[in-house]
Amino acid sequence: MKMKNIKLIWKYMESKRLLYAGAIICVALGTFISVINPLILQVTIDSIIGDLPLQLPAWLEGRAGWVSNKDRLLENLVLAGLALVILTALNGIFQYFRGKWSAAASEGIAKNLRDELYDHLQHLPYDYHVRAQTGDLIQRCTSDVEQVRLFLGVQLVEVARAVFLICIAFVIMLRIYLKLTLVAVATVPLIIGHSYYFYLLVKKTFKEADEAEASLSTVLQENLTGVRVVRAFAREQYEIDKFEEKNKELRDKVYHVIRNLAWYWSISDFFCIFQIAAVLVAGVYWTVLGEISLGNLVVFVSYESMLIWPIRQMGRILTDLGKMQVAIDRIQEILEEETEFPGEEGLKPEIKGEIRFNNVSFAYKDGQPVLKNVSFQVKRGQTVAILGPTGSGKSTLVHLLARLYDCQSGSIEIDGYDIKDIDKKWLRKHIGLILQEPFLFARTIKENIAFANPAATEREIYETARVAAVHEFIEEMEQGYDTPVGERGLSLSGGQKQRIAIARTLIRNCPILIFDDSLSAVDTETDLQIRKALQERNKDTTTFIISHRINTLSMADLILVIEDGEIVQMGSHEELVEQDGMYRRIWEIQNSIAEV
Repeated sequence: MKMKNIKLIWKYMESKRLLYAGAIICVALGTFISVINPLILQVTIDSIIGDLPLQLPAWLEGRAGWVSNKDRLLENLVLAGLALVILTALNGIFQYFRGKWSAAASEGIAKNLRDELYDHLQHLPYDYHVRAQTGDLIQRCTSDVEQVRLFLGVQLVEVARAVFLICIAFVIMLRIYLKLTLVAVATVPLIIGHSYYFYLLVKKTFKEADEAEASLSTVLQENLTGVRVVRAFAREQYEIDKFEEKNKELRDKVYHVIRNLAWYWSISDFFCIFQIAAVLVAGVYWTVLGEISLGNLVVFVSYESMLIWPIRQMGRILTDLGKMQVAIDRIQEILEEETEFPGEEGLKPEIKGEIRFNNVSFAYKDGQPVLKNVSFQVKRGQTVAILGPTGSGKSTLVHLLARLYDCQSGSIEIDGYDIKDIDKKWLRKHIGLILQEPFLFARTIKENIAFANPAATEREIYETARVAAVHEFIEEMEQGYDTPVGERGLSLSGGQKQRIAIARTLIRNCPILIFDDSLSAVDTETDLQIRKALQERNKDTTTFIISHRINTLSMADLILVIEDGEIVQMGSHEELVEQDGMYRRIWEIQNSIAEV
């Protein structure tokens, strides 16, 4: 296992190490008791029932005359059975606490790991979530964490049990009879080598199966999220075929893992049974020759089972270790992603809303320029409208203002401060961004609106809903503001979702508002109503509006026309309709359509 993975597990074990220590102590005590049981049988067979002299430990000699009296022990043979029952009961108690403490520790570690993953995902850059697959992230935060929990809860303690058992049993067997001990461990190197080879094999095949499951989860998540689109285009069969293909791929990968497991268990079972048979045959032979006693043979057969099965179990331990290593690697990939706020302590100035773009250029990771030397200035309280064809860089421009991305050259200033010097969280608290495709949580309308400001009063919620032209619609619903909107707001129309999203942003009273084509799903009358209400309510708010409607843009103080990442026109509505260019062409087209 990689050192970084060990460090990660050790880190999350910090508050649970005492529980693991207690579980391991219980394992040691339980193992010790398990080893004593065959010795009691040996004494009973050889020295109580048989004729061999009773051999007691030095510390017990002379202190327990009754115990050393063979006749009394023979008359009370039931005591040997009672001793076995008591020791077995004690072993059961130790096994109970071992299971309880190891389970509590592993569950605690899994919880901490899930919390850390979720927290880390919340602070990863916007660009990471644009690239990442939701189904794959869910897989890493659930199934992969579960693989870690299973190993830490079961196999980690099993490793300690195997070590204790092998050490104690091997030492006792050596003291009883060397030659039979050598027979007893003859196939151990083969089993260990076979287990290690299988570990390398299963790690690779499990990674393939895990990735196939993540791919299937992504398909399922996308289908359930976009079910309305699937129904609208009657693409059910296509989606079913796609799911079946991914499901078949997962089945084949899992079958590959299971087939490897079948080969491992059958081969290792052969080694183990052969080893026990060899001990039994050799032991009977030496017993007949009188080199060892019948009681010693019983001890050897018992210890051989104790010894060989934990070694065989190493295959399962190594299998789960391989699975855990794959899971840890996938978890580590997320945790190694640099967060958006790595100890950032930027400025926290009073933000009023005066904005300046100075020769701003930006390109995504593919290197293709999106914005080229963009420069303009906005005064506090002004409204800026942005027009341009799809892919021209409109959304990117406002995303740079909110520092969802950082420009590669040039600078963006707010109230004279370079936004790269301003604390990101502080900056975003003062910028309200309303996206074209709003996301609503599966909660009530009231909870969705108050999401951006949990301390908002009902009056504030109603007022912002009125400004967003959605209050009357909400009041007409049977449960009013307490109406659940369903997952992702699927029970609402596109326009209704956009207006609720607008209300959610307005409740923060941000000095800078950005409408990223977020009025596209409302009719022109509602659009006008919202913009007039905004002007009356937020006279000092600097507003950016991205839209393709000239009616929406015409009321702006400054209109930017962007094409291929450059500002090709800039001015008021009256100025731009007098100029030849894109703005005038779109204005003429929309006017002609309106007249028809």
